[in-house]
Amino acid sequence: MKVEMQLGSEKLSIETGKVAKQADGAAWVQYGGTVVLVAVVAEKGETGLDFFPLTVDYREKSYAAGRIPSVYGRREPRPGVNELLTARLIDHCIRPLFPTNYNKSEVQVMCTVLSSDQVHPANVPALIGTSAVLSISDIPFNGPVGAVTIGRLDGEFVINPTYEELERCELEFFVSGTADAVMSVEGGAHEVPEDEVIDAIVAAHQEIKEIIKLQDGLVAVDGKPTREYKVKEIDAALNSRIRSLATVKIRESIGMDDKQDREGYLEQVQEDVLSAVLDDVELEEETPEVTKDALSILSDIEKEEMRQSILNEGKRVDGRGVKDIRLISGEVAILPRVHGSALFTRGQTQALCVATLGTKGDEDVNRSLTGEVRNAFFLHYNFPPYSTGEVKRIMGPGRREIGHGALAEKAISPVIPDRDDFRYTIRVVSEILESNASSSMATVCGATLALMDGGVPIKKPVAGVGVGLIKEEDREVILTDMLGTEDFLGDMDFKVAGT
Repeated sequence: MKVEMQLGSEKLSIETGKVAKQADGAAWVQYGGTVVLVAVVAEKGETGLDFFPLTVDYREKSYAAGRIPSVYGRREPRPGVNELLTARLIDHCIRPLFPTNYNKSEVQVMCTVLSSDQVHPANVPALIGTSAVLSISDIPFNGPVGAVTIGRLDGEFVINPTYEELERCELEFFVSGTADAVMSVEGGAHEVPEDEVIDAIVAAHQEIKEIIKLQDGLVAVDGKPTREYKVKEIDAALNSRIRSLATVKIRESIGMDDKQDREGYLEQVQEDVLSAVLDDVELEEETPEVTKDALSILSDIEKEEMRQSILNEGKRVDGRGVKDIRLISGEVAILPRVHGSALFTRGQTQALCVATLGTKGDEDVNRSLTGEVRNAFFLHYNFPPYSTGEVKRIMGPGRREIGHGALAEKAISPVIPDRDDFRYTIRVVSEILESNASSSMATVCGATLALMDGGVPIKKPVAGVGVGLIKEEDREVILTDMLGTEDFLGDMDFKVAGT
């Protein structure tokens, strides 16, 4: 089955039933001369995990651009920065569309770029292909979802700009959404006014609706019935018992401004409730299942109490009002021998940022299907486990660290001086020393201070803040400067940076 439509300047086609037929869903997606193979498989058995084990993998093959890998062994190396960022982008778009009670089976999505015309990026066809294969498969998925990149050139919006056009765009957003609403926005702009940002998102969503119509036509012909899966029913008596023991105590945690104090209090409530509940259990073999159900109920109560406090009283978990920002402090020149340094603290989120100046030979080299790109400004973000009071294995930077670093870098790069005016390579490193949400935006603030401390003539200072949303039916509240709990239990995580 093959469907086609005009999208921007090129034709988009999605073909199924031709390749990878043993996968639960597979599609051959072509846009211009760029071809992406997307395949998805969901395990038939249950994992027993308490989270949704979704993995999205995006790989670019060197042969797609007529190249042989330059590394030893001549095989493709581990995924580069662009591949990891695209995988995160796709994950963010599709993860919310799986049913909340479907967390038993591991789901793996693999996107492979087989051909690149080196004109059109592969991220949009990869996301559209991912949505298409999930929608036609028997995997539970509340899609389809569509996406486009929207840019603005000479005052006009451009859908899916080419690599060359992206270099000249004053605005660039990757926008995804369903037929009814926008789901995610990621990108940057050169000090574009807010109303023009909204216009760009609205224009992108109009194109997304047409992409979803294309997928709906594919599903109507080639879609499979959704597989059955068990939805665990929690015993009503257990639910009632735990709520009678815990609801008032959990409600009393609302207003505690110290993250560790609040977590310690809730852990004690959890221990007390579990102790009381397990005393009621007669058969020892039932204990692990009862414990798991009890923890799930306690999590539900915490979520309900947090949301109702915000919606009904405008009171957040740390006692702030919905528009209140945590206490902010900033220091510069705190490290004696570095080029520029700053310590930025917002509540219990703290970033130590260090700026280093180098020569042209220190530029960051990024190799991708379009060739070698050299960057005179780059930012690295590190998130050690002690920043959240945890013990974890120390490894190389993960997807999250690479993604957060790219986010902060994108926010600051428009104000970095032109190479002709400031002939240095600039590296900024952000060490997160403490975290209670929005550490990427603390990085934006701290990096700005470190750059100015190092004498870099940036065009304007940049700051960032995390914005959240609590929405139930027709009631909604926007939260300024989110906490980690509000991020985890809320309905939106939207990082915004600007001058």
